[in-house]
Amino acid sequence: MKLTTRTLLYGLLFILPLSIFAETGYELAKAMEDKAAPKDMKSNMTMVLTNKKGKTRESTIRSISADDNRKQIIWFLAPADDKGVAFLKIEHLDKDDEMRLWLPAFKKVRRISSKKKADSFMGSDLSYEDMTSRELDEYTYEILGEKTIDGVACHILQSTPKPGVTRTYKRFVTYVSKADLVAILDEAYDTRDKLLKRRVMKYQKSKSYDLPTEIYVENVQKKTNTRLTFSSQEVDTGVKADLFQEKNLKRMPK
Repeated sequence: MKLTTRTLLYGLLFILPLSIFAETGYELAKAMEDKAAPKDMKSNMTMVLTNKKGKTRESTIRSISADDNRKQIIWFLAPADDKGVAFLKIEHLDKDDEMRLWLPAFKKVRRISSKKKADSFMGSDLSYEDMTSRELDEYTYEILGEKTIDGVACHILQSTPKPGVTRTYKRFVTYVSKADLVAILDEAYDTRDKLLKRRVMKYQKSKSYDLPTEIYVENVQKKTNTRLTFSSQEVDTGVKADLFQEKNLKRMPK
C-alpha cells in the first residue's frame, strides 16, 4: 500500500461512493491502492531538516520516478557539500529492493542492504524503508473509527505487518480522507509499540491525480523533523525505463 514520499499519492475512484469499498480495512486499503497514478513524475524538492535545538539544514533535490514510484532516482543539487550525491531505488515483488547511493566525494556507490533499511536517508527523519512502498498483501487492516483532521473527514486505518514480514515498525495508523482516499496523517509505531514518527501530507489535484505538495515528518522520540516541499511537478512525460540505472547516478540533470 503506497502511503509514503513517498508516499507515501494519487485519484480516480474517489468519485464513487466510499461505502462500496470501505466496509473493511482491506477494502479501504485496496481502494487507495487502485487509485489512478501517473505513469511517471518529475519534480523539484526542497528538504529542510530541523534538529532538536531548532537548527536547520536545507537541500535542493531533483526527483524522477516511474511505475507508481517503484522506480526513483534522486539527485542533490545543493548545498555544495551534498551536490552530486544521488540515490536510486528499484522495488521488486519477488526479491529484495535495489537501493544505491552515489557518493561523489568518495567516488563510490554504496549499496543499501535490507539490513540497513532502518538507517536515516541523508540525515533526515525518513529511513530507507520510508522511501519504499507498503505492499498491500503484506499487511492486515482494521478500521479503528473516524476523525476529522484539519476540517477533513477521515477513516482511521490501522495496518499491521503479517507474521513473517520483516519491517522496522510494529504498525501504522493512517488517517484517510473519505472524499479523496489519500493519507493526510500517518503515524508509525516502533517495535515496542511506542509512537515513533508522525507524517503529515498535503496534496493538489492535477488532471485526475492527487499530487503531493508537502510531506512533513516528525520523529517524536528524537524531537527532530523533516519537511519536503514539491514544486515544478510534471506527470506522464514519457520517462524512459533505462534512466533507472546505476550509471545515471553520476549524471547530474540539466
